[in-house]
Amino acid sequence: MTAPQTSAEQPERDAAPATATGTPTIGGQRTATELSGARGKTTIADGVVEKIAGMAAREVPGVFALGGGFARTLGAVRDRVPGGRPNVTRGVKVEVGERQTALDLDIVVEYGVPITDVAQDVRENVIAAVERMTGLEVVEVNIAVNDVHLPDEESEEREEPAPRVS
Repeated sequence: MTAPQTSAEQPERDAAPATATGTPTIGGQRTATELSGARGKTTIADGVVEKIAGMAAREVPGVFALGGGFARTLGAVRDRVPGGRPNVTRGVKVEVGERQTALDLDIVVEYGVPITDVAQDVRENVIAAVERMTGLEVVEVNIAVNDVHLPDEESEEREEPAPRVS
């Protein structure tokens, strides 16, 4: 009976051509399979990719917030609790495999910006950040625009001073 092949021994079907050393690369960057070698294996948790994607999406002009209406409201309340921190993963869901990842983002855009342009900019920025920082190949980024923030609406993302306790 032979031992089952490890992921490093299995043939690469969807990776780019191998380098001179035989290690597959994607866009000249290290892949997750390259991170597993004779000295150990590196795994990347879903939460890590969620944080990277959340930060990258928020950097795009025209994005007001991430998350759906209820999640944003609940998150705004949670952020105001003393000691609470903003949740950068709100509105971000990921599935991480050994070499690939897929992401779903729920966003709110500013009124007046072209939604398709903002969605494309978010997609490109998230893909670039995740692939650069993790080495994983991003196979898809699905974006759901849940709301448009109007200029006269009060911002639930705006930080308000905490109530004084006497």
